[in-house]
Amino acid sequence: MFLEYAWDMQWCDPCAADPLSNDQLRQLGVFWLDGNPSHPGIKSQAKNVYVTRLHVRYDDAHFPEDLFFQATGNRQNFQGRYVIRHPWKGGENCSQVAAYRENLIKRQEKEAQTLANLTGWDINYIRSKMELPVVLSNAPKDPWWKRIWGD
Repeated sequence: MFLEYAWDMQWCDPCAADPLSNDQLRQLGVFWLDGNPSHPGIKSQAKNVYVTRLHVRYDDAHFPEDLFFQATGNRQNFQGRYVIRHPWKGGENCSQVAAYRENLIKRQEKEAQTLANLTGWDINYIRSKMELPVVLSNAPKDPWWKRIWGD
């Protein structure tokens, strides 16, 4: 699970995109905007909305409980930027190929280690997904939540 962005619709500087329209906000479940026939007595500021986008992938075997959300007074903006790097798989016709490939292996191993440390995932599973060589690891075998809470 990770947070992609959290955005206070009343303020942005700089704005990553145009604010959502009232129709778009209603599609997200915002019912308190002016003109909503199901709540005609509710009046509000133009965009008194805080939008959060999470990416979540889990099942009951890998996550101990369902997520619970709660209201908070924190309206701090956050926007993540994700860079996906695909290695160059061209031929050997460049004088820098050997140095590139050596640095690539080191970079990918560091990325795999970072992901394993952040998530608690098995390093060999990560390496297999990245098509890296599998090596023996001293990493814990239990899921991260078992290491925190136990069985």
